[in-house]
Amino acid sequence: MNETDVVIIGAGHNGLTCAAYLAMAGLKVKVVERRKVVGGAAVTEEFHPGFRNSVAAYTVSLLNPQVIADLRLADHGLKIVERRAQNFLPSPDGSYLLTGEGRTRASVAKLSERDAARVDAFSRELEAIADVLRQLVLRAPPNMVEAFGVGAIREAFNAVGTGNILRKLSLEQQRSLLDLFTRSAGEMLDERFESDLVKALFGFDAIVGNYASPYAAGSAYVMLHHAFGEVNGKKGVWGHAVGGMGAITLAMARAAQKYGAEIETEAGVREVIVENGRAAGVILDNGESIRANYVVSNVNPKLLYTRLVPADALPTAFLDRISHWRNGSGTFRMNVALSGLPSFTALPGEGDHLTSGIILAPSLAYMDRAWLDAREHGWSREPVVEVLIPSTLDETLAPKGQHVASLFCQHVAPELPGGKSWDDYREEVADLMIATVDRYAPGFAASVVGRQVLSPLDLERQFGLLGGDIFHGALTLNQLFSARPMLGHADYRGPLKGLYHCGSGAHPGGGVTGAPGHNAARTVLADHRALFGSR
Repeated sequence: MNETDVVIIGAGHNGLTCAAYLAMAGLKVKVVERRKVVGGAAVTEEFHPGFRNSVAAYTVSLLNPQVIADLRLADHGLKIVERRAQNFLPSPDGSYLLTGEGRTRASVAKLSERDAARVDAFSRELEAIADVLRQLVLRAPPNMVEAFGVGAIREAFNAVGTGNILRKLSLEQQRSLLDLFTRSAGEMLDERFESDLVKALFGFDAIVGNYASPYAAGSAYVMLHHAFGEVNGKKGVWGHAVGGMGAITLAMARAAQKYGAEIETEAGVREVIVENGRAAGVILDNGESIRANYVVSNVNPKLLYTRLVPADALPTAFLDRISHWRNGSGTFRMNVALSGLPSFTALPGEGDHLTSGIILAPSLAYMDRAWLDAREHGWSREPVVEVLIPSTLDETLAPKGQHVASLFCQHVAPELPGGKSWDDYREEVADLMIATVDRYAPGFAASVVGRQVLSPLDLERQFGLLGGDIFHGALTLNQLFSARPMLGHADYRGPLKGLYHCGSGAHPGGGVTGAPGHNAARTVLADHRALFGSR
């Protein structure tokens, strides 16, 4: 039997971030990971001989700069390169939109002078709100407590601090924030713009990883969530980690190990040990027990409480509510090996647009139909596809003259209707996704020399993403901020003493951010100091 101060379930990026901060503070930390490699969904693998790519998570922007600095990830090998253009949206009619520094307004003007006059103002509106909300990312949201005491006093001060941050928004910005939390992205965009491609540019961010129509209430928040990012100090910019997303988590693992954290792979957790109402360690799949003062979970909250914690150890009302935690991001992931670069009908040949996020979804109506079709049929027969070709910026991923592409595809049902299995339809849907790209870039299908296909079921099996949910839970109003993962537990503390949440199912939610791991570590350290004092 092993003993440690902290055992962390899952070596995904948040688990590794949490481990690094706790080890840095002097605690003895052990991370246990079910898979053979660290990284969770942020990993790089060779999926075809000579071709490597980010398997699941696939692009960088939301990784918190404070985490990058504190963990000194650059010293541990992390290098992020920026896209030379941000987004490219081709249309079947031959028009296109290309965005990025010095590009966006002129490109929009070719579609609509009216929209060109408005697009910068709307981007600034989102950025101003995101700037203020960034200050809430690395702190626990106000937590609801029932009884008066130290916890209630602490949360009262927290609420005041949160209120002071939000008061930095003007009244008009506060009105916009209310809209962003409650309205649909589609409604807001229809009010502001007339060009389908301009609306699709922002609307895509409202549905990425979100199994919903852009006209679903609350989808505007998902659009805002993706505005929090920055790369190399530049806000609103997206990029690629050289070596793939696995380079991020390898750097995090090195940082944690430098401070003494131990990481064990092929060590899946079978059960959380509960004694006298307190989490006291874990039992691994091989029967080995690891005793710990604190157990920190980097897995989906529903998975934690319905599969790993004994049901009789949990309050009935809590277990009932967490069992209804909504998952499913409508995601189908592919990685493809290419003999050469694609050429898009709307903008033929090579160019900076091939370094961007290439969004194949020319209108909000197209996205809406994709979602409706998936709900009825199981997958959209005219899907939304984002194509990224990271080898245009990172030559280490593919043989010279050849390339790799990530296909992030939506919408597909997390579970197929009629009891059908994704195992029986995976390849058929993969063919459809490639054919969709080929319609915009003829010859793309012929250039594919290898592919890796991950249905929602595959994402669940391989990475523990229930229903293929890349966010560990939908970013809906009832699963955000003080309600993530549940009212009363937004402070990273579970319903059992000694049990904590550090994954994307905690505030501020999904994406490769490191923020939940950072925040959970602060909570564990605060509790440790309260029990044992600083030492």
